[in-house]
Amino acid sequence: MTDLPEGFRHLPGRFSPDVQAALLEAVRAVVARAPLYVPALPRSGKEMSVRMTNCGALGWVTDKQRGYRYQAAHPATGLPWPPIPPALLALWEDVADYPHPPQACLVNFYAASAKMGLHQDRDEAEFAAPVVSVSLGDDCLFRIGGTKRTDPTVSLRLRSGDVAVLGGESRLAFHGVDRIYPDTSTLLKNGGRINLTLRRVTRS
Repeated sequence: MTDLPEGFRHLPGRFSPDVQAALLEAVRAVVARAPLYVPALPRSGKEMSVRMTNCGALGWVTDKQRGYRYQAAHPATGLPWPPIPPALLALWEDVADYPHPPQACLVNFYAASAKMGLHQDRDEAEFAAPVVSVSLGDDCLFRIGGTKRTDPTVSLRLRSGDVAVLGGESRLAFHGVDRIYPDTSTLLKNGGRINLTLRRVTRS
């Protein structure tokens, strides 16, 4: 496959450096209330290489015992997730082409060695809404294919401030992060990449 899947949109530089800095402060406020933790895969219990948290009415979590799911409280603190920052709600209104707001925003932190294997975002009940992704910090090599794991894939570099929208046929496309490019951004003092993914979980 040489072309990006139908319905996938890459919006390079959607957020200016000043807006990225403000959004980073909003993310830090989220993390202060809902600390980053290391998720584990179902069945095997193997820890993922990213650290994560959430904001919104619901948060995506995973562990060995109960697997992939959405829930209303942080698994470690038991407290409700903080609200989604207004700048991200405004982004959703601008790019999602969907009449209802997101219910979850997954926050993934990638250290220099972190990766994310090819996967589908299919733990939601509503596939008519897109997944809207924001990149902050170091560049990454993002890979996306079709709706079958064996479909050919195409790769592109996502930079700080970029937005990607997985909608239409690409909503259930397999995708992942093959590598982080260290020292490609000065946004995060100690390096790394933050990925924010906005999702609608339930059908309206």
